[in-house]
Amino acid sequence: MRQTLNFQQFLTIYKFIVEVVSLQYSIFFAGKGSDSVPEKALFTINILGLELKINSSIIVQWVIILLLALVSFLLTRNLKKRPDRKQSALEVVYTAIANLVHENMGEGYKNFVPYIGTLALFILLMNVSPLIGVKAPTEELSVTAGIALITFFMVQANAIGKIGVGKYVHGYFNPLAFIMPLNVLERIMLPISLSLRLFGNMSAGAIIMGIVYDKLTAIAWPAGLVIPVPFHFYFDFFDAVLQMIIFVMLTMVQIKIIAEH
Repeated sequence: MRQTLNFQQFLTIYKFIVEVVSLQYSIFFAGKGSDSVPEKALFTINILGLELKINSSIIVQWVIILLLALVSFLLTRNLKKRPDRKQSALEVVYTAIANLVHENMGEGYKNFVPYIGTLALFILLMNVSPLIGVKAPTEELSVTAGIALITFFMVQANAIGKIGVGKYVHGYFNPLAFIMPLNVLERIMLPISLSLRLFGNMSAGAIIMGIVYDKLTAIAWPAGLVIPVPFHFYFDFFDAVLQMIIFVMLTMVQIKIIAEH
């Protein structure tokens, strides 16, 4: 049976991304005055006495949100039983994501297709944003931590909903009660490892590209127009796609394992 996107899934996409960015606001302010916020705010919005400091990463994310929302709305309206080329292309993408979820999580997890698809698109667009000359939001720990925490809460909520609170809590004491602290630590390490892995790889790529441009500029400015191209392809495209895949695959694995453990 042909699968199609509907308006409810469009709302799920929009709601998920807004929650990610909203969570990053709290992380941004919690790290005020520390090394966890490397980028200065571009401007400040005062709402009821609360100063919201907006940096370039927040702006880029909101642009991505609006882009995904607009594209999702345009592509999912007026769906037909006999799809045209636009709808056929959309359904190919959706079916690919659905198959990915089915193969890695099973038939019982098809309701995660909108979440996994949105997660993949959101991270991918952030990772490849340096290709248009802007800093990737995922080069900031607050951004990757926000996404990782959303995934962490999603994993725990799904497990509780699937097996119940009692069995969920009992899982921390398996196979023996005295290793409960290790089981708790294992759960806590999920958002830490997800956020640091994505942040570290994207930041490392940006640092290497900066070094490449500095050295080439010191040699001759024309060298900076051609030589960096393969580096951009690797760090801003290949590695960007790879890190998205790793994040999404680990998310799917964790959702399934914790719920069925």
